[in-house]
Amino acid sequence: MKPLRIAALAALILIAACSRAAPQASGGPIDARRVALPEADPPPANADGKASWRMAGDEARFGVDGADPLLTLACRGGRLVVTRPIAAELGAGALFAIEGARRIVRLPVDATATPGRRGYVWQGSLAGSDADTQVFAEPFTGTLPGGGLIKVSAGDAARDVVSRCRKP
Repeated sequence: MKPLRIAALAALILIAACSRAAPQASGGPIDARRVALPEADPPPANADGKASWRMAGDEARFGVDGADPLLTLACRGGRLVVTRPIAAELGAGALFAIEGARRIVRLPVDATATPGRRGYVWQGSLAGSDADTQVFAEPFTGTLPGGGLIKVSAGDAARDVVSRCRKP
């Protein structure tokens, strides 16, 4: 009977050892891996720090006068092309989460090379007739990996590009 008790006690110890949570060094999930994201461009600075929409050629640009744009909208072949010009790694893909007053849009974006710029930036598109394009005609906030939060005001230039792209 004594060997049976020892075996039962050993089994209980093993079960207890297996059921305890593994220690976590940093308080994060078990087997988590840290991945370095590309550095985000610093926000532009000027006297008042106010960003707004303006037309540049055939695209609407949101940003501060005299600085690179924070977001661009263009209509290409019936598609609304959305570009968030912050660094992205080659081959990367993400969802640009856009929250407007009346809708939330999760726009798939990919690391894309653009003319006149080194490296890759985030870019995605929607069909011009897609109802989700209306989120760009009103104030919205957007988040993107490595890009933080962007708060975008409404503007005539953005509404113009969205409206132009909706027409066949």
